[in-house]
Amino acid sequence: MKKSEVINRIVESGVIPVVRAESAAIAMRAIEAIKEGGVSILEITMTVPGAIRVIEEVAARFQGDAIVGAGTVLDAETARACILAGAQFIVSPALDLETISCCRRYGITVMPGAMTPTEVIAAWKAGADFVKVFPANALGGAGYIKALKAPLPQIELVPTGGVSLETAADFIKAGAAALGVGSDLVDTKALSEGKDKLITDRAKQFIEIVTNTRALRA
Repeated sequence: MKKSEVINRIVESGVIPVVRAESAAIAMRAIEAIKEGGVSILEITMTVPGAIRVIEEVAARFQGDAIVGAGTVLDAETARACILAGAQFIVSPALDLETISCCRRYGITVMPGAMTPTEVIAAWKAGADFVKVFPANALGGAGYIKALKAPLPQIELVPTGGVSLETAADFIKAGAAALGVGSDLVDTKALSEGKDKLITDRAKQFIEIVTNTRALRA
């Protein structure tokens, strides 16, 4: 899939589940529940045991039916390993210029993390396709995204950290291109209790919120 298609699919979905789990098996159950809820963007973090093997499995199983990415990527070496495993986008919690350069070399969508306006602009100038604003809740939530978008409308921002069913609409109204959603969607406690359907239902709710909020903005 071309890089432009991956970018378009991420924006169209508007929801990027951040899959963190204590085992590969739990991560796969989370992914299946998320897919069942209609979300086709999947960010598998490097904190999942055997994360690169999970990326390989998901990329093979859902080829063409999902966009598979790697999260919590801290350096170019890890980014390259994830790309070779099938990752179609790379997400980092911080700004690492070598990681951005690696992704550009391979023609892969990259989403570095940034906190301040200076970091956001530096990431964009280095070639970031999206900038992950993290931790969004600690920085002021939707109000901070709105403040950033005023002088930087050309930069696609993805708030992560504190995105929930209660805050999702506000982040979209503030101008977020998509939402990075962690434990409020990928609830590992619910999975450990066999409540996979809860994940599926929440995925549907997030999609509905994004769709409805965007319609109101149009």
